[in-house]
Amino acid sequence: MLKIQEIREIIKLIDQSSINEFSFDQDGTKIKMKKQLQEVETVVRNSVAPAVETIQAQPVTQSAPVAQPVVEAVKQEEKVEASADTSNLHKITSPMVGTFYAASSPDVGNYVEVGSKVTNETVVCIVEAMKLFNEIEAEVKGEIVEILVQNGQLVEYGQPLFLVKPE
Repeated sequence: MLKIQEIREIIKLIDQSSINEFSFDQDGTKIKMKKQLQEVETVVRNSVAPAVETIQAQPVTQSAPVAQPVVEAVKQEEKVEASADTSNLHKITSPMVGTFYAASSPDVGNYVEVGSKVTNETVVCIVEAMKLFNEIEAEVKGEIVEILVQNGQLVEYGQPLFLVKPE
């Protein structure tokens, strides 16, 4: 039998994922979850005990969590494509897969903002991969024109992070 905390964790994971339906069956315990209009409904049935327990998650008041990053990713790709028309801009790309951080810690200001002047050795962000924090340098002298990713966003190898107008 699953503990209530384990069930809550499963609900949270399903709610944050793009999965619309989830089923689990183990030792007579069955869990079935379906997302319906931004709600997660969970029904737990235990065939060993005759009781049926139903847990109703609180309605989500904002858009589905997975839909938002997908929309943002499309918008960012459109920004890159729109900016690609300006061939004189330099793209600072991620050298690895990881998590993008604009600052060294949450209570410190960002390394760079739009309009910041950078040199070849200016640290512009950190990409964290497997608990290693890698400082990313601009590798070009110029001005930050656009920041293409959000703080805490997962980035891919070669993904553009910044657009720089070279001097």
